[in-house]
Amino acid sequence: MLPKRVNQIIINNSDIIIKNWLKAVSEKNKDEYTSTISEEMLQSTNREFVNVIFKSLHEDHLTTDIEDFSERLVHLGWPLSYLTDGLTTFRRVVFDFILSQNEKIETDFFSVILDKVNGWVDPIITRLVNEYSGNWEHTVSLQRVALQELSAPLIPVMRNITIMPLIGTIDTERAKLIMENLLQGVIKHNAEVVLIDITGVPVVDTMVAHHLIQAAEAVRLIGANCILVGIRPEIAQTIVNLGIDLTRFPTRSSLRKGFETALEMTGRKIIRENKKKEIIEDIMKSIEKE
Repeated sequence: MLPKRVNQIIINNSDIIIKNWLKAVSEKNKDEYTSTISEEMLQSTNREFVNVIFKSLHEDHLTTDIEDFSERLVHLGWPLSYLTDGLTTFRRVVFDFILSQNEKIETDFFSVILDKVNGWVDPIITRLVNEYSGNWEHTVSLQRVALQELSAPLIPVMRNITIMPLIGTIDTERAKLIMENLLQGVIKHNAEVVLIDITGVPVVDTMVAHHLIQAAEAVRLIGANCILVGIRPEIAQTIVNLGIDLTRFPTRSSLRKGFETALEMTGRKIIRENKKKEIIEDIMKSIEKE
């Protein structure tokens, strides 16, 4: 820890040091953060930051406030550089202030004082960075799980019929997730037909087609069928030009047509309202004849 005399100088002059630090970081961060963060929020966070730092000096140890502060920054989406730049600036401000008190501190002890200031600030930097990184990794992990759940959902729309709408690029990792969700979903929902809708997939190349065919084959092995829907003209042309064989994989241009096919495959069909009336009229006429 800092020598008692230096420690007391910092505490007794905390108002000046805080004022100098706030001025320095405000100038440094003004252009970088105020475009996305209000001036009031920035100033409020800066004051909270410096209070967390000084609390560790007052209590002579690192406090849990550091953990809470870093977690809050992660939730706000602030970069790690805000912490590291702020602490680097704080170190410089403290040392400059101590050196300005040269009538109170002997010149021979300047290097010692520098080491002691570093010995106070460095553990705070390490603790804040570690806490920030841990919180960030936890948040990213939760977001990754949420995105995975959304990236390949299997939606039951009718008994024995489910739909998997795909949006965005399909890479190897996502293809693996699609396969897993398909197989688990078919069993869970007792699906006989799965509609894979690629309307939102921008590019279907050989790799993507290969993954889709593999998924369809895997679903077929557990007793269900896949229908590929949402094939736009440009996608159809690409598939033909690449020589991709989809003969074992029923395809339809739209989800509506695919759904009608799925109904037929499960022994059902859509009867239009007018058609129903005609059927009823035919039945009534046949009864009247009898």
